[in-house]
Amino acid sequence: MALPDWSTIHALKPASLKQLFDKDPARLAALSLDVAGIHFDWSKTHLTGEAVQAFAALAESMGLAAKRDALFAGEAINVTEGRAVEHTAERGEGSPDSVARARGFQARMRALIDAIEAEALGPVRHILHIGIGGSALGPELLVDALGRDADRYDVAVVSNVDGAALEEALDRFDPQATLIAIASKTFTTTETLLNAESALAWLSGNGVEDPYGRVVALTAAPDKAVEWGIDETRVLPFAESVGGRYSLWSSIGFPAALALGWDAFEEMLEGAAEMDRHFRLTPLARNAPALAAFADLYYTQALGCETRATFAYDERLRLLPSYLQQLEMESNGKRVTADGEPVTWPTAPITWGGVGTDAQHAVFQLLHQGTRLVPVEFVGVIEPGHAQGDLHHRQLLLNMFAQGAALMAGKEHQDLARAYPGDRPSSTLLLSDLDPRTLGALLAFYEQRTFVNAVLLGINPFDQFGVELGKEMARAAEHGGDFDASTTDLIQRAFG
Repeated sequence: MALPDWSTIHALKPASLKQLFDKDPARLAALSLDVAGIHFDWSKTHLTGEAVQAFAALAESMGLAAKRDALFAGEAINVTEGRAVEHTAERGEGSPDSVARARGFQARMRALIDAIEAEALGPVRHILHIGIGGSALGPELLVDALGRDADRYDVAVVSNVDGAALEEALDRFDPQATLIAIASKTFTTTETLLNAESALAWLSGNGVEDPYGRVVALTAAPDKAVEWGIDETRVLPFAESVGGRYSLWSSIGFPAALALGWDAFEEMLEGAAEMDRHFRLTPLARNAPALAAFADLYYTQALGCETRATFAYDERLRLLPSYLQQLEMESNGKRVTADGEPVTWPTAPITWGGVGTDAQHAVFQLLHQGTRLVPVEFVGVIEPGHAQGDLHHRQLLLNMFAQGAALMAGKEHQDLARAYPGDRPSSTLLLSDLDPRTLGALLAFYEQRTFVNAVLLGINPFDQFGVELGKEMARAAEHGGDFDASTTDLIQRAFG
């Protein structure tokens, strides 16, 4: 496999952002585009036509086009685990056999949803979704972003094994009207199954005669779910080739499909498919995921930036930074190439962020005047998600636009404590509306951007062996494993 040659990227010496705008009247048009209800603007980054060409050449040398084709063809591009990566098939973009299988699983999910709506499982008003990582972050984001006005079902997502998290959800639910969805790809996740057992005990302890009859399993290991005690008719499978952090499009999205309605879930899938088609068919110089990845890599490889921040200027997207943390850092937080050789260049930056305008009064001090250069991404929505009047939303968006302008422009002052250096990069994603279709396109954009980054970095974004060691040692601690003196002392202090 080819290794990335960063020499051309390192040789790029662009002018300041202000100079770039002054020199090129067409800069905004060249570095902005509209796809699937989203306006993308990278003009306030240091990307130039020369830089885009350099990254396009790097993409060619790293075989991006062939790897993209292999992704959509269902080939085994997860080389360390020897399997295909088929989350795009869940939204209709993949090999015909995989798309057909995904549609079959979706039909099964819809049939169960129809049965629940018809009260075949008894009256249901509350959905307790139990998962962790990708089995929780995606569904929680969807429900929080799109379900605030929905009155179909009350949904709680529990991921933390801390009993306080489970109690918080159970305290507001009626056990006689609660359905439990257990989301686990392998159906062996310790934290998830412990939370599930406690939830079943809560049902039983509150007079529910058949607790297991109120449980749905969302898994790629249906046999294990049946063995655990769930009836086969309430097991919703998905393909083993769908990774956890890419699985919200599969039956893992069950609570969103139930709470928002099937039509909304299908709209989300179609929005994602529209972004997939754009990514697959559009030249790199006008390709949203590719351009975003080019900007990411310019700052990590040429300028040594170690973090990247995303700020959602919409309360409905408050969970987006957390979702992106897993997607980007679990995918591309690697220190070996896809061939298993050590890398000698930076891979994923640390993803972090928050919600505007709260973040302006917390972390933006560092962004404007700190010693670290942090590429910033703003995400906003033109249509408001509330009925509080236009002034609230106008102030929200004007703050977002002003922050990007201030990061770029800076401000001179004789008192250095009041001076802003400026020339700090930002990109902006402006959604026309936050509806299922546009949110689906947004999340697919982030997935494909992560994929482009990985290909150009020469790494495999589809394994996550780094999360396993801590789990192994936790299991060892449970059985009295041999640890260092500090860890042994901490265990003894906690448990005696």
